[in-house]
Amino acid sequence: MFYKIRVKDHIRVPPHMFDNKRDQAIMDNIVHTYENHVSKNLGFVVNVIELYSVEEGVIVPGDGAAYFQAEFDLLCYKPELNELLYGKVRDITDFGAFLDLGATEGMVHISQSMDDFVSFSKEKVLQGKNTSTTVKVGDLCVARVIAVSFKDPRNPKVGLTMRQEGLGKRSSA
Repeated sequence: MFYKIRVKDHIRVPPHMFDNKRDQAIMDNIVHTYENHVSKNLGFVVNVIELYSVEEGVIVPGDGAAYFQAEFDLLCYKPELNELLYGKVRDITDFGAFLDLGATEGMVHISQSMDDFVSFSKEKVLQGKNTSTTVKVGDLCVARVIAVSFKDPRNPKVGLTMRQEGLGKRSSA
């Protein structure tokens, strides 16, 4: 689910940016700090939307930088359990498929790829034994979120399933 989140934070503006307009220097530092940031509370920060307010700055002795308390909006993506997502298959391995979800990627374990016995071929294709259904790189799929972990913020995990009715590879119509 995408969220617009209002954040209030102290933003550091280093001395080399003092020539810039105050709000532009603050916005540049917010973008540098927050865009592509991943955390359990915010999820995946996609974009800094707007700077709303800036309080008077303080220069910290010994640092030389100015600190401003600023209020701004972020566009964040935070996957939720049971959420339905469209994704494009980015890669297939012997243990499952990786779907590009836009803001991040999710993994569909081979056992969750379809309601069938699934085999993996060297051509990077998952194929159902009884239904002959295939999933390959580039396919557009619908999946359901079954697990989310921000335990390691540098490597968050989104687990997906395509075994339920209405999920899986979309037909080309």
